[in-house]
Amino acid sequence: MIGNLKPLEILLIIAVIVLLFGAKKLPEMARSLGKSARILKSEAKAMKNENAADDAAAARTADPAPQQAAPRTIKAAPGDVTGSRPVAEPNHTAQG
Repeated sequence: MIGNLKPLEILLIIAVIVLLFGAKKLPEMARSLGKSARILKSEAKAMKNENAADDAAAARTADPAPQQAAPRTIKAAPGDVTGSRPVAEPNHTAQG
């Protein structure tokens, strides 16, 4: 359906978008859309790397000695100035 648009129809759609949002707002919207796409791409890549690391760790279960794991943190997104923060781990110890 999109491939069937004629040049005049494309110009009409662009004109309506400019009228709705204004010429000053469009570059800002494009930048925010690009930033969101970069963040989504980096988070997806991080999740993929984390899953690969988890699979590799599961394959190395020959070491029976438990080791103290480092506290997990959430990494800051690109452009985030707050840095990383610790993640609260659920307590799985039996109380009683």
